[in-house]
Amino acid sequence: MRKRFLGLKKPKLRSTWNKYNLYNISQFKAPSLSEKTYFQQKWMAKSLTRAYHGETIREKHWQRLFRPTMHSVVPMDHRYLASNDGSEQAEGRGSGLDVDPSIRKRIVLRTPYMNMVYAPTERRLDTAVFRALFACSLRQARQFVVHGYVKVNGKKMIYPGYALNPGDMFQVEPERVLYATGAPKDKKERKLGRVIKKNAKENSDEVGEDASSEAPRSAPTETSAEPAEPEDTRKELKTLLAQAKSVLSDSSSVSLNAKRKQNLRTFRRQIQKTLSRSTKSTTITDSLEAQLIELTAKFNDLSPFTSSSPPETSNLISSEDQPTPAPKTELLTADDRRALEAALVEARENPSDSSKPYATPWRPREYMSAFAFVPRYLEVNHKICSAVYLRHPVARPGLAEVPTPFPDEMNGLAFNWYLRRR
Repeated sequence: MRKRFLGLKKPKLRSTWNKYNLYNISQFKAPSLSEKTYFQQKWMAKSLTRAYHGETIREKHWQRLFRPTMHSVVPMDHRYLASNDGSEQAEGRGSGLDVDPSIRKRIVLRTPYMNMVYAPTERRLDTAVFRALFACSLRQARQFVVHGYVKVNGKKMIYPGYALNPGDMFQVEPERVLYATGAPKDKKERKLGRVIKKNAKENSDEVGEDASSEAPRSAPTETSAEPAEPEDTRKELKTLLAQAKSVLSDSSSVSLNAKRKQNLRTFRRQIQKTLSRSTKSTTITDSLEAQLIELTAKFNDLSPFTSSSPPETSNLISSEDQPTPAPKTELLTADDRRALEAALVEARENPSDSSKPYATPWRPREYMSAFAFVPRYLEVNHKICSAVYLRHPVARPGLAEVPTPFPDEMNGLAFNWYLRRR
């Protein structure tokens, strides 16, 4: 990145979600043009607008892309067309007929044609990826395309300048989108990720050494695992429920510390461990409903009086003198069930994984909300990280579909600069 890319003294607006760029956009004011010649005005407008629109495009390439014609539409009001034939607009012209002042005239907004100067850049693949919120900057979108993370109509496309046609569908790898739009790791998270990668590498090396050892180990004898005691399982499930409540109590906080992330990982690990010890099922249930049913059943079944008395006592006491077992009490209330279900959903849908290059559990990048908008000419599905280029952007009364932070006067000066050079 060149020096002073996001400078504050002589700022230039860029296509990025950076906080300094957001500050520059909020403080941007059109420069004074009264003391400059018309040539200087056009050159300054061209310089400022080109820093935002197509900053990675060479100037000669953009001059070939520039078109003096601009696409626009004029929406017509169907109610007005049904009630009038247009003749009322000629009333009073030379006939001396006065128009009733109570009749309101239709207010037609001005069409900002000059904001459509850089419409050809919106067809580019890297610009479409950035507009679809799949990258945090135009340069990052270009990097995703060059590295082969973007597909167009199911085929890999590595050319950022590929011109999209109406109906083309492009998609980006979900992991790249999570990395681009997610919050970055802090110093502790980066250190923990390095430790995990180092341990995984050491474990893989040890497994390779064991496999290449000369003396093969004898097959271990099959031993039946002893079933867990009811009291131990009951304590384990109580600890599991307490962890679920603690995780939910911390879910509203924005800053995620390492302790909460460790609790999330431990919580999910203990759920799978508990379900795998179940005597009723030999495999871990995958669906959330099955997990809740099984955990609820184990909570309700594991009361201290559910099992019969020990064999030593049953031999001495007759069946008539044996006390009747106490009725089972519900150990898992409705609130506890909802807390456990919410914790399971959070641990499943947004797990904590220190090996990822972004902060987990995933949260959006800071200052993203100011840039989180999708143009009308794109149809985006963020669940599968794909979008469809519906049509070319157009100008309509009161709106130009090309996103730009500059006023139409400045875009008009830039248009005149390139119009002279055509």
